[in-house]
Amino acid sequence: MKISRLIAPGLILTLGACALHSPPDKVSANPPSQWFAPLPTQVQAAGLPHNGTLTDLTQWWQQQGDPLLVELISAAQAVSPTVATARSRIEQARATRVAAGAALLPSLDATASISRGRTQPATGPGAAPVITTAQTGLQTAWEIDVFGGRRAGRDAAGERLAGAQAQWHDARVSVAAEVANQYYSLRTCRQLEAVTQSDATSRGETARLSDLSTKAGFTAPATDALARASAAEASARATQQRAQCELDIKALVALSGLAEPDLRQKVAQAPELRAQAAMFSIAAVPANALAQRPDVFNAEREVAAASADVGSAQAERYPRLSLSGAIGNSRFRSGGVTTTLDTWSIGPLALSLPLFDGGRRAADVDAARARYEEAAALYRARVRQAVREVEEALVNLQSTAAREGDAQTAVAGYRASFTGTDARYRNGLASLVELEDARRVQLSAETTLASLQRERLSAWVALYRAMGGGWTPAMAGPEAGASASSNAQATPARP
Repeated sequence: MKISRLIAPGLILTLGACALHSPPDKVSANPPSQWFAPLPTQVQAAGLPHNGTLTDLTQWWQQQGDPLLVELISAAQAVSPTVATARSRIEQARATRVAAGAALLPSLDATASISRGRTQPATGPGAAPVITTAQTGLQTAWEIDVFGGRRAGRDAAGERLAGAQAQWHDARVSVAAEVANQYYSLRTCRQLEAVTQSDATSRGETARLSDLSTKAGFTAPATDALARASAAEASARATQQRAQCELDIKALVALSGLAEPDLRQKVAQAPELRAQAAMFSIAAVPANALAQRPDVFNAEREVAAASADVGSAQAERYPRLSLSGAIGNSRFRSGGVTTTLDTWSIGPLALSLPLFDGGRRAADVDAARARYEEAAALYRARVRQAVREVEEALVNLQSTAAREGDAQTAVAGYRASFTGTDARYRNGLASLVELEDARRVQLSAETTLASLQRERLSAWVALYRAMGGGWTPAMAGPEAGASASSNAQATPARP
């Protein structure tokens, strides 16, 4: 009899020594061994991420010399629903991890009850006494994690918490890049507004002179019509450019949450936009650079979590062993006599054997494995996308740097050509057609230069975004995540 009592628990403990066959919690993405895009002179290769310091990227916005940009980014991060959602997901993931960890521990519940009543006998003289019953006790239950299914669930929750903390940083970096791009778009728009307005003023003056010349009989009506048409076209272009700047202002107001009059005043007082951004270093090895991206880190953590989910699903197919117990105290009072009864129990030690479930548990394992394969594929795709983003940003930086000198030379040349043509036209040595053609190529060159400078700034922002914005895996620890979340709720973190 004693032997039979030990067979089931002994069998469970023996089976528990067998490990769950979970897939690897890490997969290889095979990143390239080097960058193939040329590194611009403003981007230096470093042996370690950020050249061993975080200030290269985290202080990048401050290095731009534009306090308004820093203020806008901080304001946008404080009101961004994307950042708020990411912060909420951290709290959800933390609560899930606590719940998963609690499943490994025994539960303890306190109970208390009191009742008062009378039981009248069916026969016999006299009234039955009133009985007062009071009971208190403690009850405990514990499912012994023999096969590690609960531990696997806790590990999966921990991995997802680390991923959620990384996503919070990724949201902040994303908002910073979005605000910077919108801000640079507005500043470039203002530059183009000045160019188009100057062009419209010049064409208007030409039309006025042409009208006077036509009325005096020195200019043909067809030539005057050309001058008026050119002035009208330039005026429409300037109006369209002003409208675009207004739209950019509205977009910045929505992103930052600042009052529009205040934002307009701040933009008007902002320093001149610089085409040359601050330098920073990137990792010479792509694998090191990818380790700095919170989205890649989150994808990697999701692979580890999916691996643990497979083990948790496998454990559901095995027997379960649980133990319960209770301690109680009861007091009975009847007819002035009080009786106290103390009780305790350990057990039962219960064994649950899954016999038939229609294939549900096996299907759960298959689904968990499928989710793991999906997570691994998404991780590899995320790594490839990250490499692509860095490479594209480097190519754009190199291209804009190479074109900027030519664009400035073209602007200087076309300005000189227009000035000469305008002087010849005023002296009657050049036709209006020649003047308008010179004006057109000058406007095109100035627009191209402004757009090129905007493209270069966008490439810097893209590289900042592609390099993870100063994040490192050390920032995804539980303590760091809790600190970052609380700081974000109190005051906006610096970008």
